[in-house]
Amino acid sequence: MRRLGSVQRKMPCLFVTEVKEEPSAKREHQPFKVLATETISHKALDADVYSAIPTEKVDGTCCYVTTYKDQPYLWARLDRKPNKQADKRFKNFLHSKENQRNFWNVEEDFKPAPRCWIPAKEIEQLNGNPMPMKMDTFLKNNKQYCWHSSVVNYEFEIALVLKHHPDDPGLLEISAVPLSDLLEQTLELIGTNINGNPYGLGSKKHPLHLLIPHGAFQIRNLPTLKHNDLLSWFEGCREGKIEGIVWHCGDGCLIKVHRHHLGLCWPIPDTYMNSKPVIINMNLNKYDYAFDTKCLFNHFLKLDNQKFGRLKDIIFDV
Repeated sequence: MRRLGSVQRKMPCLFVTEVKEEPSAKREHQPFKVLATETISHKALDADVYSAIPTEKVDGTCCYVTTYKDQPYLWARLDRKPNKQADKRFKNFLHSKENQRNFWNVEEDFKPAPRCWIPAKEIEQLNGNPMPMKMDTFLKNNKQYCWHSSVVNYEFEIALVLKHHPDDPGLLEISAVPLSDLLEQTLELIGTNINGNPYGLGSKKHPLHLLIPHGAFQIRNLPTLKHNDLLSWFEGCREGKIEGIVWHCGDGCLIKVHRHHLGLCWPIPDTYMNSKPVIINMNLNKYDYAFDTKCLFNHFLKLDNQKFGRLKDIIFDV
């Protein structure tokens, strides 16, 4: 199977969207909703979405593996935020219902990015400046990002990854994967302290985080790309108990639809990801490892080769 696309910018919606003057269920204090119409967008059609590979949209935070001083590192996403003056002006703009294009002044309206941050590869630029509102930027390992750091070990250059078991698509697998195998891929970091923990991983006392490569969970029985058919699939199908769908198109373009686009709730109590058993295969026999006793790698080593009914059932005996 070919490697699927990486997330290097905001993904357009499958459908043309419209704004409804109702409080957003996705973003607190946002006085409007962005909902899908029944019309497929031009971007989706141009990317030949009908021939694309549909995958589960995972609810976490985006990460990226690339080199730093010739070594592979996990980088964290940063969306640059507007400064106080620009943020206040933007909130007034939202309530004014004006239709103004190019609202932002890229050079003056945003907080400066940290010195070691870099723009993602497909970010639009204006006068040599990355466009912050479409910006996915990535940071080398930093103590400030402790949950990112918990899933990588730079001494052995490995990462904790969740994906399907190679011999059983109905079984999930947690394994230690060489960072070199993940180079130039984007992944989703999920877990206890990410986005409200929609998958119920770990606990406050014993947090648990994992990386999932983008496109790892392909959808096999998706209905036709019609608004009502997708709505019914999300509402009535076990496989539809996911945050959304991302289509990986042949030209590298990524197209998405989120449950919120269809007026549906997220998070939900019983996710599809938590309906599958999971096995732990660390495969670390070749390493002369001496992990810190409190690190995730050490906890998973104690559970090596064990199988659990679902991700929620993984509990560390510490």
